[in-house]
This record gives sequence, C-alpha cells and structure tokens, in this order.
Amino acid sequence: MKIKSGFPVFIFQIGLLIMFMVSCTGQTQTNEAKNAQKKYNVLFIAVDDLRPQLGCYGETNIHSPNIDKLASTGYVFTNAYCQVPVCGASRSSLLTGLLPRPNRFISYAARMDKDAPGITTLPMHFKNNGYYTVNYGKVSHWPNDQEESWSEEPLRPDWHKLADGSWSYEGWHDYQTEHNQELDKTLPKKAGLPYEKAAVHDSAYADGKTIKLAISKLEELKQLDQPFFFGVGILKPHLPFNAPQKYWDLYSEDDIELAPNPVAPRNAPKEGIPNWGELRAYAKVPESGPVSDSLNLKLIHGYYACVSYVDALIGDLLVQLEKTGLDKNTIIVLWSDHGYFLGEHGFWCKHSLYELATRVPLIIKIPENNKPQSINTTVELIDLFPTLCEMTNLPLPEHLQGKSFTKAFENPNYLHKDYAYSRFFQGESINKDGFRYTCYYNNEDNVISEMLYNLQTDPNENSNISSESDFLSVKKEYNSIIDKIRNNK
Repeated sequence: MKIKSGFPVFIFQIGLLIMFMVSCTGQTQTNEAKNAQKKYNVLFIAVDDLRPQLGCYGETNIHSPNIDKLASTGYVFTNAYCQVPVCGASRSSLLTGLLPRPNRFISYAARMDKDAPGITTLPMHFKNNGYYTVNYGKVSHWPNDQEESWSEEPLRPDWHKLADGSWSYEGWHDYQTEHNQELDKTLPKKAGLPYEKAAVHDSAYADGKTIKLAISKLEELKQLDQPFFFGVGILKPHLPFNAPQKYWDLYSEDDIELAPNPVAPRNAPKEGIPNWGELRAYAKVPESGPVSDSLNLKLIHGYYACVSYVDALIGDLLVQLEKTGLDKNTIIVLWSDHGYFLGEHGFWCKHSLYELATRVPLIIKIPENNKPQSINTTVELIDLFPTLCEMTNLPLPEHLQGKSFTKAFENPNYLHKDYAYSRFFQGESINKDGFRYTCYYNNEDNVISEMLYNLQTDPNENSNISSESDFLSVKKEYNSIIDKIRNNK
C-alpha cells in the first residue's frame, strides 16, 4: 500500500492500531459470548443411604443397569468418603465445604444456618455467579435450611410449608398398604414395618413423585437463558425399605446371602458398637439384641429392591435429560451422603466409623467425555464444592476446606489426598494407606478408646488391632493427623 505524500506516517500507524484493537475486542466479546453459551449446567443427584454395592463397583448381586450405564461414560470414584455417617451432618458439610467439628455438623438434625451461619453454600455460590438453582427432593436435610440458596422454593412431595415458614412432613414412612398405615399411626413408639412390597406404580411413593416432577422441570430449564444447577434428592434406599413389587421381584431370597461376619469386631470398644436405634423404631424389630435370620433376609431383600427402584428413577431422569438435549452441556454428579450396614458385625444403618458407614458411591459424568474411568485416589465429599467450581470456571470461596480433584480426570495416577477423615459425635477416624484408625474422646478431650483395622489383611474390619505393639507407629502417625485437624479450627 502506498501512502500519499504529506500524510503523517504515525497517524496511519495509529489508525491501523485502532482497527486492530477493535477487531480484537470484537473477537474477545464473541469468545466470551460463546463461553457463556457453553457454561456447563449441573445435575446434582443425591441418594440417601446408598452404599457402593452396584454393578459399576463390581457387585454382581445388585440390579442397577441405569447407574451402571451412567458410570460407563463417566468417572467412578472407588475411594470416596463422607465426613459424617449421618444424613443431616454429612449434607451440611458437603454443601458448605466445611469439615465437621465438635460443635458443628453433629447429628442427622444438623442445620447449615445454625452450625455455619453466613457461609455461602454450594448452590448459593452458583446462584451468585449467574446460575438458576433448583432443589427437588432431599438435597439438604431440611427444606428451609439456607432456603435462599435456591432461585425458587425447594419442592418436596408430601412436605408442606406452614405459615411460620417451617416445614411439616406428612408420612415420612411413605406407606401404600392399609396395614402399614395403621401401624404407622402408633408413632413414636413404633413405626410401621421396616419394609413394604406394594403393587403400585413408581410414582406412588415420594421418590417417584419427585422424579416425575423433576422430569417436567427439565423442559422448563431448557428454555432458560442462563445455566442451571439442579439438585435432585432421592430418599430411598433409606428406611423403610418400601418399593413397588416389580423391584422386589428382581431378587429371590433364596439367592440373597446374609452378612458373612454377623458378630461385632474382635476387641472393639463399646464406643465402636452402635445400637442402630433407627431400625429398632420399626415394628417387629427387637428393641435390643440381634434380629432373626429371616428378618435379616427380608431387610436385605427390601434394601436391594429399593436400590433397583432408585436406579430405575435415575434412569428415567437421565433419559429425559437426553431427550431435551441438555445432556450435551450438563455435568452429572451422583453421590450418597454415607454408607450403610446390612447386618455386617450384627450392625444396621450407619451411625458409626467403619468403612461400610463412611465409604460412598460417587460418579461424575462430564459432557462430551465418553471414556469411562475408575479413579482410585482418595477423595472426600467435602471436595465436591471446589471441584464443581473448577469444572464450571467459578471462583473458589475462601472458606472452603476441601480440595478440587479435577486433576484426577486427566491423570488416573494422580494422588489427590493421603487420607480421608470422618467424625461422629466423640469419635474421629482416618483412612490412610490401607488402615482405618478411630479414636474416641471424653468431654475433657482425652482419648478413651481406639480402633485400628488393617484393611489389607482384614478388609471386613473383623479384628481391632489397636492394642498390638507392632502398630504403635501407625497409631501415633494417625493420631497426630487427627490432632492437627482438631486444632485447625
């Protein structure tokens, strides 16, 4: 290009620079718009009392084809742990990103607004960063706990909001047969039976209603001009083990095996022996002592039926996600709040610091990734908050005590954490290097009893070896880790 004589060269250069800057600005704005359009949605599926006894975890005695299908195109975490083996406290810890403490996240009734006032929750953080947040079913334990975290009022079938803002639940036990409904009227002494096999449609129970509503909600969410965070909570396989008959029919009690270790661990202290009062509240369950083999079989059968019922409901939800096309831009997270006992050690429910009570299923599906991968590094539920922030390019709140494990998606050998930590009332527990160590404190913060299990040689935790001299160094190391956690307020 020739420049006319007398035209200042520097003016021409400035003009070119301005044109270049405008072009870059326009390109940047275009890229930002594209990035905004590609912002991942999050489908956050919480399941109560689900242990990692699923096909995708190598179990052959459970019918879970839909969860297994999700796992076949996602990441399956084989060593994921909860922070508290009880629902309210576990969920509060996960949703706030805070570890439990002696005065925080203690029981099933834990509330975030009381135990951690002013803390930004996971859904609130997404809401504050442009997401439309929705809660159907049980995500937090209480519908009105940090209710402002959601863009619209949480929805739970059979829950009713009262004039004072509190919530009332009519029919926690969700029975369909008249016999069980009559038994349930005798509360609080005894609930109905701890199981029910009813010839009803999937939507007869509360979970079926939740998923039916969630499926409809996906159509609405598709029309939004902003990304969404959709928390969907499923109650089963929580007690009572109620499920439509067709899911019971998937199993024969002749094929169901009782726990191979129905007695308490050898040398376990009294603090390590739960009373599983949650189950004892139901009809035909003894108020003390073990349950009969016949009742054991019926309970395991009912639990399995509920797992398959949950699996079918999750399958319905994921089919609808695909039908809407939202699966192409939605991260799917499936998790449970804690593990569960099915007669192992003679225990039922959770409420204790063993592997079966603290290890949980965790599956994450990332859009456009169809390469299934089993991730063996240790992760904790408290890590989900920072992980989802990184996956969606959101800033990390300063209060978080978990650690993002996104690097594990790219490197199967990535070492995320050395140990997993859990606590329950006066007990604190560490899983590290093939051992689980638990110590129990009195009110003066002195250790009064201990448990140590070698998971390499004793994976079922049948023998407490904490008193054996060969493992003094292991106990000392693990106790120092717990002391460090306790002192880090």
